[in-house]
Amino acid sequence: MKLTFLGHAAFLLETADLTLVIDPFITGNPVAPRNLDLHPDYILVSHGHGDHAGDALALARKTNATIVSVYEAANYFMRQGVKAHAMHIGGAHDFGSFKVKLTPAWHGNSTGGDTGPAEYLGNPCGFLIYAEGKTLYHSGDTGLFGDMGLIGRLNAIDVALLPIGDNFTMGPEDALEAVKMLNPRQVVPMHYNTWPLIAQDPEAFKRAVEEQSPGKVVILQPGSALEL
Repeated sequence: MKLTFLGHAAFLLETADLTLVIDPFITGNPVAPRNLDLHPDYILVSHGHGDHAGDALALARKTNATIVSVYEAANYFMRQGVKAHAMHIGGAHDFGSFKVKLTPAWHGNSTGGDTGPAEYLGNPCGFLIYAEGKTLYHSGDTGLFGDMGLIGRLNAIDVALLPIGDNFTMGPEDALEAVKMLNPRQVVPMHYNTWPLIAQDPEAFKRAVEEQSPGKVVILQPGSALEL
């Protein structure tokens, strides 16, 4: 299994039977790798903000991929003429080659309103992804919340993808507390250094996590990958 960072909060997950993209913000992303040619089977969208839903609709139209998101967002995408699978927080679904469970995320959720009034898309979410005997947690955009302790207690997380940018999400200090509750084997920081407003030092975050928890931090540059 290979996890490739596409910049900001976007990731590509590849297994023997599956190509999955999470929050595919590519167009307009100043740190995304150039000339990406993505062909996902599924697209996971944590919420409708442009820096997360991004290219989801265009990719789904191009590849016939199924978008997986909360009920209101999935229905929005279906109204645009693409396939979508609707879920809600706390619910899980086995897609055959992988399983997904939706987790809470403290954030907002709407379309950008670029072609009309912004549309509310329900609760934002994170994702627990189970594939090939591994468990990945993509928190989505979120602040710190106590139920991360439950997520960590109920799941042996192999890698947690956590925002550290602050301002719109957790900053490094809160992300450190999230790591302590989630107890993952590895942590990949995300949602930082895309723009000056969310500039952070990932090396300082790595030092703090590895001094205060057993988890290891892997800093991925956009385009680089982690073998799981």
